[in-house]
Amino acid sequence: MAKNIDFMMGMVNDFLSGRIPRHIFELDFQTEILDRYKKMVKENREYAELFYDFLSEGGVDAGDELSDKEFKSLIRRQYNEVKSIADEGFY
Repeated sequence: MAKNIDFMMGMVNDFLSGRIPRHIFELDFQTEILDRYKKMVKENREYAELFYDFLSEGGVDAGDELSDKEFKSLIRRQYNEVKSIADEGFY
């Protein structure tokens, strides 16, 4: 992986590990993905798109109406799916 992808994956991991509370994670996530997405694409387009689809659109954006427990569970599922797909390799 590369610097920006590593940073975003680390941020998600920090949230899942309890080092970042939900409200801070949601705010920081939106700021960082806007700032880093183009750089992530340059590092690895497939990984960046996968991350965005699963963790931004299918995770943080989809979690507005969820309880904290449900939100963390959703983010954990999406994060694990991204890791699993990335570990298997892209095309």
